Amino acid sequence: MSAGSQLGSGLVAPRGNWWQPAGRQERLWIAIAFCWCLVLFAMMPFWHLKGGQNPSGIRTKVAPADFLSRTFRFVEDYKIGEENGMPLVAPPPGADVYMLGQMWRWYPALVLQEGATYTLHLSALDVNHGFGLYPANLNIQVIPGYDYGLRITPNQPGEYRIICNEFCGIGHHQMLGRILVEPAAKSAALAPAAPRVQFATEEAP
Repeated sequence: MSAGSQLGSGLVAPRGNWWQPAGRQERLWIAIAFCWCLVLFAMMPFWHLKGGQNPSGIRTKVAPADFLSRTFRFVEDYKIGEENGMPLVAPPPGADVYMLGQMWRWYPALVLQEGATYTLHLSALDVNHGFGLYPANLNIQVIPGYDYGLRITPNQPGEYRIICNEFCGIGHHQMLGRILVEPAAKSAALAPAAPRVQFATEEAP
C-alpha cells in the first residue's frame, strides 16, 4: 500500500483514529471568540444610535432619468451663478437639495446656510459612487436607481469638498464637488483656522 493511500485523500478517508475531541484550551478559546462576536454584534446598533455615527438615512427607488430631471429642476429654481461651468445653487432653508454623482463629477455645487436644515437627496446616474464630505466625517454610498435622503444641518461655515471614495473609473481621482456653507451672520468674525467641523445629521422622514 502506498503512503498516499495510508494518509488518505479528498476521496479516501485516512485510516485510524485521526479525529479527537477539542481539548480544554481549544474549547476555552472558542468560547472567548464566540462571546467577543456577540459583543461586537451588540456594539453595532449601540454605536449607530449613541456613538454619533452616520445614520442609515432613507432610501427609495427612483429611475436615474427621473432623478436627473429633479436635479435639473432644482438647479433651475435656485441657481445663483456658475463656477468653472458648474452651477452654484443656493436653496432656502428647509428645501429639498439634490446632488447627482456621475463619472466624473458631483452636480451641482451647493451654497448652504449655517444652522439651516435641509434634506439632501443623493443618487448616481451611471455606476456606484462614494460620497465623502471633507473635512466632515460623512460617508455615503450613492447607487444608481436609489434616492438617498438625509436631513443635514451645517454647523460650521466654510468650504467643504466632496470626493468619490469608491473607485468609478479612470477619472475617479478627479471627481470632486463643492459645498460652501455661509455664516449665519456674514459680518461675524472668521472661524479659527482648521476647525473640527461636522454636519449634524438625522434620517429624513
